[in-house]
Amino acid sequence: MSKPRVAIIGGGLAGCECAWRLASAGVPCVIFEMKPEKYSPAHVEPGLAELVCSNSLRSDEPTTAVGQLKREMRDAGSLVLATADDTCVPAGKALAVDRERFSKAITERIEGHELITVERREITSIDAPDLADYEVVVVSAGPLASDELAVSLASAVGEERLYFYDAIAPIIAADSVDMNKAFWGSRWRPEDDDYLNCPMTEDEYMTLYNELLAADKVKPHDFETEIHFEGCLPVEAMAERGPQTLTFGPLKPVGLTDPRTGERPFAVVQLRAENKEKTRFNMVGFQTKLTYPEQKRVFRMIPGLENAEFERMGSIHRNTYVNAPHALTPNLRLKTRENVYLAGQITGVEGYVESAACGLWLGMHLAARLTGGELSLPPRDTALGALLGHLQEESKDFQPSNVQFGLMPPLNVRAGKKRRKELYAQRAEKSWAAWRGQDAPEAPDADA
Repeated sequence: MSKPRVAIIGGGLAGCECAWRLASAGVPCVIFEMKPEKYSPAHVEPGLAELVCSNSLRSDEPTTAVGQLKREMRDAGSLVLATADDTCVPAGKALAVDRERFSKAITERIEGHELITVERREITSIDAPDLADYEVVVVSAGPLASDELAVSLASAVGEERLYFYDAIAPIIAADSVDMNKAFWGSRWRPEDDDYLNCPMTEDEYMTLYNELLAADKVKPHDFETEIHFEGCLPVEAMAERGPQTLTFGPLKPVGLTDPRTGERPFAVVQLRAENKEKTRFNMVGFQTKLTYPEQKRVFRMIPGLENAEFERMGSIHRNTYVNAPHALTPNLRLKTRENVYLAGQITGVEGYVESAACGLWLGMHLAARLTGGELSLPPRDTALGALLGHLQEESKDFQPSNVQFGLMPPLNVRAGKKRRKELYAQRAEKSWAAWRGQDAPEAPDADA
């Protein structure tokens, strides 16, 4: 075997996908995997690509954003999806796998490739002497990167650009908000229309308050410490401090007048635009540990959100990730280091499929670069392009995200929910095919 040119830290989904793509293009690489020498608090098996939570890779329907992402990944020769298809178990319209068979199959394929070396030892720093001779270093250590590696990464990107806890509020499709009840306005600048406001009477607020207290919450995993910071308390945790806490916090009505009544509401839920086109809105202050069904049930009690379509649910969990728009170039290289790249959840993508897609893209990009070629980014109206675009979207409070149609440019057509998803998927498929035919190399055989 030729001397490896790329070092990959972490043998999870993103690391394996990246390595497979590089090796398929003739670029030798090495994966540094600390198991079984050392395990994170979540991992228990020595195999590569271990799935630590659910065994589901979510919907396989092409009219969902994640289904479209899978379609693009399969077309690009994804190792993860080829293996998932081989080891799948019945799950309706979703793609779920037998975890043990899935990890075993990927481990065998990775370790059996003549251009991939797997070294079972921990790398604790991106400046480790072990990495000095490699042209490129890829950090794909996942959301549970070791403390030592996280410290090293923080030193490279800046402490303020590395996060250890994820506090995410739901995102709602703008056209699912009842504009007969919501109104535009800003607390401190009445002339602005940066926020959509959902006004509440006292009775409506108390109903919401009581349901927040009673709703089912997600129990933390054994490997998660339930630490809440004052700046990002779960909305239900704030409610537990008393019935008026929210009305003096994120739901305070100060500075807002309902144009329909001419009066200040008792409480106001504010929705903040997520993109320039204002097609997606974040529920301000509604980071939450409620279960997904409970989020939909309780939050649809808010006036104006009775028929809300949730493009992303809220959550709070342990997750190490960078502020990608500030820390990474569009091709996932650290802006402060010429040869260090990130892949997977540590970049700010969320979910198994998204992490694998991130590793696949980086493998494609590096393979082209290291073999004397060049590969343009996939268009923003593709699922992969939208996901990568999210990592470059400047925002006051960057948060990880799953792939979703809301990350794509708007359709600028009126259509019902079902038809709108079909149109997004059709446009993405057409754009992906054009990009693949123009720029992208042939997909490798994931079963080779």
